[in-house]
Amino acid sequence: MQIFTEFSQYMPHGMCLLWQPWLVILWAGSDVLIAAAYFAIPIALLSVVRQRDDLKHKGLILLFAGFITLCGLTHLLSVVTLWYPIYPAQGVVKLVTGIVSATTAVVLFRLVPTLVAIPSRAELELRNARLSAEIESHDRTLAELRAIRDNLEIEVAERTAELQAANTKLATVAREAVHRSRNLLSVVGSIARQSARGTEDTKTSIENFQARLAVLADATATVLAEDHVPSADLGTVIRKQLEPVMETYGARVRVGGAAVATDAEAAQQISLVIHELATNAQKYGGLAGESGEVELTWQVANGEDDAPWLHLRWQETLAEDAARLLDESAEGFGTKLTTRIVPAMLKGTADRKLDGNRLTYELNVPLSSLNANVSGQGDATLAARIVDRDFGHP
Repeated sequence: MQIFTEFSQYMPHGMCLLWQPWLVILWAGSDVLIAAAYFAIPIALLSVVRQRDDLKHKGLILLFAGFITLCGLTHLLSVVTLWYPIYPAQGVVKLVTGIVSATTAVVLFRLVPTLVAIPSRAELELRNARLSAEIESHDRTLAELRAIRDNLEIEVAERTAELQAANTKLATVAREAVHRSRNLLSVVGSIARQSARGTEDTKTSIENFQARLAVLADATATVLAEDHVPSADLGTVIRKQLEPVMETYGARVRVGGAAVATDAEAAQQISLVIHELATNAQKYGGLAGESGEVELTWQVANGEDDAPWLHLRWQETLAEDAARLLDESAEGFGTKLTTRIVPAMLKGTADRKLDGNRLTYELNVPLSSLNANVSGQGDATLAARIVDRDFGHP
């Protein structure tokens, strides 16, 4: 420890300056000014650390504060050594300053990526602007939600009224469905009985009945497929029934007519006619050969009573032996269905003519029968009476 207390062997640094007053004052004043600044900077850094608890790199700031303080101390000792040669003490302080400085440098270089990643002021301002915009958007959304909440009770009341109206309509439709189901069951039962008459082949009887039953189902489904409207376009019903035939025979089957609305019951009756005509055309008629053709047209015109009537015409161009086969099948249930039963159901008339190699079938029905929508207990058995009376007897 004697080396830190015995300085007589050294000479003051002022001797190197030849004790020139202006030079001594320049050196001493500069070091004092630097030391004062170095002592002030750590005070500012420590003040920031105390006031900002959220700083992530306080250790680095404290290292800078210690490094700068030691630098200030070395400059202060430089002033002392101008008159007192305490070089060993000054050397120790410089050593400590060097160690702290090196440590600070190492830590700083290791933190360079982290410090570079810190957003700039411009980025922070941009993010703040975006955040402010999002806050404004959220405020607008909240305002809209409040408006929706305020209108919710009114909307619920309106929806409740709509639901009540829908329930009322559903009840009406349900009553109508019950009525129609009675009619349909009566028709199905009668068709089943008549399909079984006049044939000893059970398989053929069942196939004929199933085909006619499918016709009723398709016609009903086509009508019910229309949204909010208890009717369908007649062209849609007919094309649905003839879809397999048209796909199979292509241009040999031509269909076209006016736009006419029909309810489910009329659609079922007309579909039965189309089914019977198409089936006979494929088995015995124009589609049984290679060159026959079928043309189906319909139009609306006033009848003798000045009321609008539907006029439906089916024409077939027959093969050479088709006329004989059709003539042999003229007394079957299918023929009676097309010429007597369906016209009676629709309060109209029908005519079937076989002239050489041409078959013509015409169905004339009052337009009012296509949208009758009749309700009543007696109607459930009307179809059965029409089908079951002597039409079905061979």
